[in-house]
Amino acid sequence: MERGLFLVLPLFLGLLQQGRGGPLEVEPRERVVVVAVGGSVQLTCRLDCASPRAASVQWRGLDTSLGAVQSGAGSSVLSVHNASLSTAGTRVCVGSCGNLTFQQTVKLLVFAFPDQLTVSPVALVAGLDQEVACTAHNVTPADPDALSLSLLLGDRELEGVQALGRDEEEEPQEGEDVLFRVTERWLLPPLGTPVPSALHCQATMRLPGLQLSHRQPIPVLHNRPSPEPPVMTSLEATLDQGSTHSPPSPGKPGNSSTEPCLPEIHRSPVPGGLELLCEAACGPGVAVRWTQAPGDLAAYARREAGAQAWLSVLWAACNPEGWFQCRLDPGGQMASLYVVPEICFPLTSEALWTGSLVLGLLFLVFLTYRLWKCCWARQQLGSSALPGPN
Repeated sequence: MERGLFLVLPLFLGLLQQGRGGPLEVEPRERVVVVAVGGSVQLTCRLDCASPRAASVQWRGLDTSLGAVQSGAGSSVLSVHNASLSTAGTRVCVGSCGNLTFQQTVKLLVFAFPDQLTVSPVALVAGLDQEVACTAHNVTPADPDALSLSLLLGDRELEGVQALGRDEEEEPQEGEDVLFRVTERWLLPPLGTPVPSALHCQATMRLPGLQLSHRQPIPVLHNRPSPEPPVMTSLEATLDQGSTHSPPSPGKPGNSSTEPCLPEIHRSPVPGGLELLCEAACGPGVAVRWTQAPGDLAAYARREAGAQAWLSVLWAACNPEGWFQCRLDPGGQMASLYVVPEICFPLTSEALWTGSLVLGLLFLVFLTYRLWKCCWARQQLGSSALPGPN
């Protein structure tokens, strides 16, 4: 009985050592290795063996026909170049020394986090309750545990904001990688005194052993736009002031050196109001639509046709002042325009003149009727007072 236990114990210890990994070493030592889309990483696996035979080490979990694995006596190097999302997954290093076998696993995590933040509206007005949206483009992973969006006042999160929701949508891509567009929306209270010069939208990517952040400024207008002229100049959809941009990576989708296609808002005076045109000269396959207007968007007359969308602002409707915003799909880029309506008059001068004329005619008819009735009554009274013949 004791001899049987003596024979089984070394086998049990060998299996336990195999499960614990033993002297097999992997560099980097982290069990989760993070690499950006288009980036490179190298994993090295080593095994020291006191056996007369050299240690055997090899990587599994990758198609070695690609030539990304180089193995030698007691070591194996796995190299990943121009990483894509399909590169992600678990890699296993297996080593043997004599009759003992060891293994270590490494999880390769591929992420995308370019400096591509957009905000809407592109500027805020002090003293008003406003809705603001911040969008991170071409990112992955997109879940809230990895990617967070926040509004900052200085270096702290802005207090008193109401979260309105979070949207995650797939970005259109030419390759096989699936990247996302993540938008967070908040309702801001009136900014207090002193009024800050700007807020910042911050996107933060948190992964094992890695934390990255990008910021996009949102200027704050201290005074409302002057009513003369009645409409502000349209602001650019992307503001570069105060932001730093990462250099583009070769072959990286959504991160080229060419400027992105942006929608633009044009205004044209029309009798009794203003016509706004949102358009994007981006070629076929794109569309623009109005997404925001002062008050209720449904209260405005709109017309959309592919890369062009029209919206009518009638001064007689007494629409409130505020931001008009349109969006480009696909892509999600925004354009905004602040409009201050002219003096609100519910009726035009022609309508006032016509109404006054009708009221005057009615009053004249009423006065004529009263005079005729008075004269007729006096005539009847005079006729009845005449003496009869003797």
